[in-house]
Amino acid sequence: MIFAGMDTLLLTVMAYDRYVAICHPLYYMVIMNPRFCGILVLISWFIMFWVSLLHILLMRRLTFCVGTEIPHFSCELAQILKVACSDTLINNIVLYVSAALLGVLPLTGILFSYSKIVSSLMRMSSAGGKYKAFSTCGSHLSVVSLFYGTSLGVYLSSALTHSSLQNSVASVMYTVVTPMLNPFIYSLRNKDVKGALRRLLKLAASCL
Repeated sequence: MIFAGMDTLLLTVMAYDRYVAICHPLYYMVIMNPRFCGILVLISWFIMFWVSLLHILLMRRLTFCVGTEIPHFSCELAQILKVACSDTLINNIVLYVSAALLGVLPLTGILFSYSKIVSSLMRMSSAGGKYKAFSTCGSHLSVVSLFYGTSLGVYLSSALTHSSLQNSVASVMYTVVTPMLNPFIYSLRNKDVKGALRRLLKLAASCL
């Protein structure tokens, strides 16, 4: 829970970083200094630690039947609540409220940052400047789309279907696949990586 929540909060911090870099380039080093960046990371850890601790303490009041099996590859909170033998109303309320706050508020911050970035790009007269500014945001936008797309798919699929296999596959997408793709996506700005990818695609095309 801490790492999943940290992902959303750090993506929001990175969106703010892009906003400052593009909209206030002269003040970037003053605003995004190492001390301020460290404070943002610590705040993210602090928020997720207490949210996770709250869920753990609420989980202690639940009872479970002997021999209970969770049809999932990990002890995901929503799956644990489904197999509890006692009343889970309070747990579900806290779960949905925290998920809404940690999902909606960071996403709102990301969308607000990019609305300001797009507004700033529209006022640029240089096409080269627009391309350079957009290229700094491309990798971050890809990761945001991948993370929120798979996360939304997980919770929609768990609400609409009772298939444990589908829920497990969807969870693997945003807990394992998405973090593994992050280094690759961010390294696409590197010219050597781009060249290697082009050669790989040409080789694959020639084999077909």
